[in-house]
Amino acid sequence: MVTGLVLLKLAPGKERLALAKLKAIPSVVHMSAVFGRWDLVLDMETEDLPTLSNIVVQEIRSIPGVISTETLVTTSL
Repeated sequence: MVTGLVLLKLAPGKERLALAKLKAIPSVVHMSAVFGRWDLVLDMETEDLPTLSNIVVQEIRSIPGVISTETLVTTSL
């Protein structure tokens, strides 16, 4: 199991459409709206790193209103 945080910058006025599409992605286990450089943080769980990468690149980045993403793969210390 791979877990990660995906930080998203959203286009003004496109937030509701983007949120609806993001909620439909099964690997997204939690979403938090935040203030600052990013607008939204997704908690994600996938089987492996290639799957996480494919979801971010092919699904999340193709959603209208998603301007940019940054993915943080989590680890234990």
